[in-house]
Amino acid sequence: MDTRFSEQDEAFRREIAAWLSDNLSGEFAALRGRGGPGDEHSLIEERKAWERKLGEDGWIGIGLPAQVGGRDLPLSQQVIFYEEYARAQGPGRMGHIGEGLLAPTLVHFGTDEQKKRFLPGILKGEDIWCQGYSEPNAGSDLANVQTKAELDGDEWVLNGQKVWTSGAAWSDWCFLVCRSDPDAKPKHRGISYILCPMRQDGVEIRPIVQMTGDAEFSEVFFNDARTAAENIVGEVNGGWKVSMGTLTFERGASTLGQQMSFQNELDEVIKIAKSNGSAEDPLIRQRIADAWIGLRLQRYNALRILSTAEGANPGPEAMITKIFWANWHRSLGKLAMDVLGPEAEIAKGAPYELSQLQRMYLFARSDTVYAGSNEIQRNIISERALGMPREPRPA
Repeated sequence: MDTRFSEQDEAFRREIAAWLSDNLSGEFAALRGRGGPGDEHSLIEERKAWERKLGEDGWIGIGLPAQVGGRDLPLSQQVIFYEEYARAQGPGRMGHIGEGLLAPTLVHFGTDEQKKRFLPGILKGEDIWCQGYSEPNAGSDLANVQTKAELDGDEWVLNGQKVWTSGAAWSDWCFLVCRSDPDAKPKHRGISYILCPMRQDGVEIRPIVQMTGDAEFSEVFFNDARTAAENIVGEVNGGWKVSMGTLTFERGASTLGQQMSFQNELDEVIKIAKSNGSAEDPLIRQRIADAWIGLRLQRYNALRILSTAEGANPGPEAMITKIFWANWHRSLGKLAMDVLGPEAEIAKGAPYELSQLQRMYLFARSDTVYAGSNEIQRNIISERALGMPREPRPA
């Protein structure tokens, strides 16, 4: 593993750092540090305008091939972009699902017509996408999806329910997995991957209010919702392969940006610990040191994965990533509350909004559940990395 960056990479770092400094000012100055986990509902229209600014200046799709409108930057420079974005406290991205998940999926599995139709809106920051995977009875067991897709002439008719749909309330489009053949065996063979417009009478969105007071997630009900027949990615009943492909893009270079966001949170914890005297407690100092070490381990493991993954499937080392950072972040939330002391229980004056660390603590409780719970992650590690046999279900 080579953790060094070339002089060309460092020149790129200076370029993006300068751009962020120049543009996260004026009308966008208020966006610094906003819209992240636990704060996703904030400044929606302003962050949409920021997406369009990113697209206008060519900072969306930096890793996508040039022939589809991307910049085709090497992985090292993609890492640098996400690190510097987080370092500058760039706002939570409105378009990250479209850019990070759907766009590479279309590059690999979409038709030429689909690429021409959907990629420009993503790259310009104009179209916001959400992901329709989870259902009330199909979370970790994605093959159990029940939302139906039936072909009616030149349109798909969709009926069913999705849940925990991030950003649904402000999305223009949704890519979702549907059951297009209810009789297929095994279950994953009867699934199709379909693109559906959200702004139509057949789509009902019900936000789910979290304990942070935000409503990042929503339930989405499809009641005879319609979308064009050509808005299917891959083959009919072949959506399982496409949906698994989408998931492989979920933990790419942006993970280094996530870790820089974690660093910002840890820096804030250390700052408060020094200012209120809690840093004098040797147990607090030890926990801060442990948090610092854990964050460095995340970085080096991510660099190890990325340095070997370009053009290949990540190895077993990638399987520990999610469970490690989820547990680490949850522990950081506990540390933050202990450092704050009694103030952790108090919201500042009206309208009694939570502080950054209070929001982080509450949101981090979900880190070990979403995107594959700890239990599911342990199953993945035991079966795929360690080769242990799957425990048979009781009769």
